[in-house]
Amino acid sequence: MAETLTIDRVGHRGDGIAIAAQSVYVPYTLGGETVEVADVPGNHPDRRQLLRVVDASPERIAPFCPHFGVCGGCAIQHWNETPYQAWKRNIVVETLAQAKIAGDVAPLIDAHGAGRRRITLHARTGTHDLLKVGFAAAGSHDIVPVDRCPILDPALDGALEAARAIAEPLAAMGKPLDIQVTATLNGLDIDVRGSGALPTAVITTLSRIAEKHRLVRLTRHGELVLMRASPEVTIGKAKVVLPPGSFLQATVMGEETLARLATEHCGRTKEIADLFCGVGPFALRLAEKARVMAFDSDAGAIAALQKAAQATGGLKPLKAEARDLFRRPLMPQELRDYDTVVFDPPRQGAQAQATQLAASKVPNVVAVSCNAATFARDAKILIDGGYRMVGVTPVDQFRHTPHAELVARFTR
Repeated sequence: MAETLTIDRVGHRGDGIAIAAQSVYVPYTLGGETVEVADVPGNHPDRRQLLRVVDASPERIAPFCPHFGVCGGCAIQHWNETPYQAWKRNIVVETLAQAKIAGDVAPLIDAHGAGRRRITLHARTGTHDLLKVGFAAAGSHDIVPVDRCPILDPALDGALEAARAIAEPLAAMGKPLDIQVTATLNGLDIDVRGSGALPTAVITTLSRIAEKHRLVRLTRHGELVLMRASPEVTIGKAKVVLPPGSFLQATVMGEETLARLATEHCGRTKEIADLFCGVGPFALRLAEKARVMAFDSDAGAIAALQKAAQATGGLKPLKAEARDLFRRPLMPQELRDYDTVVFDPPRQGAQAQATQLAASKVPNVVAVSCNAATFARDAKILIDGGYRMVGVTPVDQFRHTPHAELVARFTR
C-alpha cells in the first residue's frame, strides 16, 4: 500500500530519513523531498521502497549510471556534489560528537581520481541455469549483471568480460563465485574464490581464457592457475609484486592522499612503527625519510613488502614482521623506541592495539581509518590514556557511497 512521506534528511548510510511515528528509511531520497513509497517485502517495518518523487529537492541531479538504484554498489548518485561532500564530512563530525571527542575536522578531500582499481564481481547460477555475473543488488543477495561500470579506473577495462569468461566453465560446479579483479601496472590480476578444487580439464580451460584476455595472473584461492608476468604496482619509489587477492586502497589517488597525510603527520621523526602495514603503502614511502618497522598478520603481504624494500634504492632501513596485532598487539615496552606509530586497521578497528598505545609513551600517533565509528572508539581509548587529538581529515575515495576514510594525529 502506497503512502506519502516527507524526507527530513539523509542518514549516515545514505538513505533519506522520514520522521513519522518512528524514523523511516527510504533509499535514493533527499532532505526536503516529498515522496511516494511502499512497504519493503519481508519484515522491515522501518524501511520503505521509493515509488516516485512527488516534490524533488533542488539539489537532486540525474544519476549517471543506468544500473543505479538496482545495483547495490552506489548509494548516492542523485545528489549535487557540494551538499554531498558536506554530508560525507558531517558523518565524521557527528560520529566524533556522539563519542564526545573534540577536534577540528578538515574539509573533505576528494580522492576518487581515475576511479576504482579493484572490484569483486559475483557469479551465481539462477533459474533455468542462467548465469549472472555482476554486483550484488541493492538490499538483497541477487546479482545485477552489468556490462559497464562508470566508476572504474580505465585500467580495469576488460575486467567484466574476463570475469564472465572465467565464470562460465566454473558455473557447472554449482557453487557461487567471488571474482576479485585488480588493475596492476602490467595487466589484470584475478583471484577466484568459491569454486572448490578444480579438475585438470577446467584448469586447462581457465588457462586458455587467461591467455585470451591477456590476464597478468589468474589464481584460485591464492593458488596459481596461470601467470604471464608478475603483477606489480608502484608505491613511492618501489615496485611491489602483489600477493594473490591482496588488499589495496580502492583508488590510486586514495592511497596517495592517505599516505601524504600520514607522512605529513609523521613530521621529522626518525623511528616509525607502521601497524597493519599491508604491502607497504605507508611504510615504503615513510622509509624515504625514516627508519621503519612494519607489522601485519598477512605473511604474503609482509614478504612482498620485504622484497620490494630490498630491491629499492634510496630507502632508510625498513624491516617487516608477520604478527597478528589483534591477538598480539605491540606492548608499551616494545613501542618505547618509536617516535611515531602509524596504524591503519581494517573496518573493525584496533581496540587491543589502541589500548597498548594508550599505555605507552610514544609521543606521536597517526591513525588511519575506513570506519568513523570504530575510529571514534579507538580514539577515545587514546585520549583517555593522555593523548590529544590534533585534527582529523576525511578522505573520499569511495565516492557515491557513505564510506569515508580519515587520517588523524594524536600527540602527548
